[in-house]
Amino acid sequence: MRLRRRHAGNAAARAPGWRGRRALLGCALAVALLAGCTPLVHQQGHISDPEALAEIKPGVQTRAEVARLLGTPSAVGTFDDARWYYISRLTETTAFNAPELVDQSVIVIAFDESGVVTEVASVLTEEARAIDPVEEESPTRGRDLGLLEQLLGNIGRPTAPGQ
Repeated sequence: MRLRRRHAGNAAARAPGWRGRRALLGCALAVALLAGCTPLVHQQGHISDPEALAEIKPGVQTRAEVARLLGTPSAVGTFDDARWYYISRLTETTAFNAPELVDQSVIVIAFDESGVVTEVASVLTEEARAIDPVEEESPTRGRDLGLLEQLLGNIGRPTAPGQ
């Protein structure tokens, strides 16, 4: 009696489901690549409640009541605390691109000297001004030490007595 030897043949002949697995792996890879292109939405800042904002009337509410209705402000006026700013931003980031501004809301509430609301205003996205930061560095006093000066700078330097 003779035993027949099987020929190894190619891998596709040995594993009939390999083509299906390969197609499934390709689909999973394509889905993963496309998921990287889905924009990420970021909501930052104060999310105001329109009903609570509608309750604020000039000449009626005080600072304490505004804080109770809207919460603490995102920012307060730089030179005086007569204006409160509630700021929110909605941005989208796609893959490796810089975030893109989708929506921005700034609500300004002004108070008089006694702390009563005098004005409620909203600044639209179109009214906002872009600010270009200055790229220059401010000079500092002292010297810039190199790596060797930092590592070996204290060798041979006398120490004060008692140290």
